[in-house]
Amino acid sequence: MSPAALVTVEARGACRILTLNRPEVKNALSPELVVALQRELESAGGDADVRGIVLTGAGPDFCAGADLKALQALSAKSREENRADSRQLAKLFVAIHTCPKPVVAAVRGFALAGGSGLACACDRVVAAGGATFGFTEARIGFVAAIVSRFLVDCVGMRVARELLLTARRVEASEAAGLGIVDEVAPDGADAVERALAWLATLAPCAPASIALTKKLLAGLAGRDLASAMDFAAELNAETRATADCKEGVAAFLEKRKPKWLAPGS
Repeated sequence: MSPAALVTVEARGACRILTLNRPEVKNALSPELVVALQRELESAGGDADVRGIVLTGAGPDFCAGADLKALQALSAKSREENRADSRQLAKLFVAIHTCPKPVVAAVRGFALAGGSGLACACDRVVAAGGATFGFTEARIGFVAAIVSRFLVDCVGMRVARELLLTARRVEASEAAGLGIVDEVAPDGADAVERALAWLATLAPCAPASIALTKKLLAGLAGRDLASAMDFAAELNAETRATADCKEGVAAFLEKRKPKWLAPGS
């Protein structure tokens, strides 16, 4: 399979559906798939006509985590080669987290290890009723190093500690209670369609506001109060200069619907 086929892309109105396309190995994250997914995320994130992204997996599963055959091959290589591979994976998670467009994970079947991490890095997670999550790295002698940052964001340090140390699996309903899943699709409902429906609720919002809100949320993490206020003030000033903000204020004062002028900016 060529790298171009590792992620399929479907346009659905103003949304783009990115599908991990290695169903024969439960969409395991090979180095080539990691690169392909990052490329498609950046393409969708930079497309002014795209308002939202759905990330899902081909076949019955979302993603079973790292490709263990690739991981085994890398174990025989140098520390620097392993470091480069790890950094490439980290870049993918950052690309999801900082994408200027909202990204929704639509999860069916297994979302394990790095697959659960992919979901946690998204802005929203919609799971089918039979979906299973788990940070199972410790059961193969590995560690959930890169994905842990996003898990902690979702569930807090105490719950993350329990999930990472036990490496246990949790069903969709429990994952929702823990904060990993935002919505469990009703019986018979398709997770992708539910994800698209949620993205449709964002239509009244300015694309520039969505992008800058994501920048705000990503940038606030780890700052003390003074630093957070400085960062927020700068972003506030940046927002006022956007065409969408000027149009939105004018439309409100003129009692009309806004015509967003700067999608994706």
